Amino acid sequence: MNNVAPARSTLDAWRANGDDRANPVRFHLIDALDKRAAAYDGEARRMLDARVALLLDLYRSDIERAVSQRAAIQNDDERGPLATLVEDIAKSSSAYTTSHAELLEYFRAVWSKVSAEKQLRDSLAQVPRNAGPLNSSSLVHRSLSLMREVSPGYFQQFLAYADALSWIEAMNGPGVVVAKDAAGAKKSGRKKK
Repeated sequence: MNNVAPARSTLDAWRANGDDRANPVRFHLIDALDKRAAAYDGEARRMLDARVALLLDLYRSDIERAVSQRAAIQNDDERGPLATLVEDIAKSSSAYTTSHAELLEYFRAVWSKVSAEKQLRDSLAQVPRNAGPLNSSSLVHRSLSLMREVSPGYFQQFLAYADALSWIEAMNGPGVVVAKDAAGAKKSGRKKK
């Protein structure tokens, strides 16, 4: 309970100084968590107070960063507002690009896993109920299931490769292959005459 008064007084002092604007979302989170902690006792209270203390420490670094940015802006007055704006845009866009690339990679991995699992379910749906041991649909499903169990990473790569081949085949269209085969048959037919 020692952290209760200091956390509330720290939050109130930051709000009075305008430091609540350094990171408004985090400040609101800390404030709400501190208010919620007041309703608990015992171990739950101790855990919430520890979380509030950790968030307060993180917020102190947000305040320090905001202060240093304000100082840098004041020092950059001789460079002009346009140069400062260009530098700020470059900094924020590089951070934006990095975080989005990581997020994109995460969603790509999740989508790959979901797609592979869907394809496995689809292969099971194509297996007839009374399929014999040599039924091609049954063999494909059993092979995919075993591949998933033995090497999930390879399973996902294999299905991604099969999807790519299927997509390329669909782009070329079935008429392209038939047209080439038909042209080859005509040429070979002419040679025989």
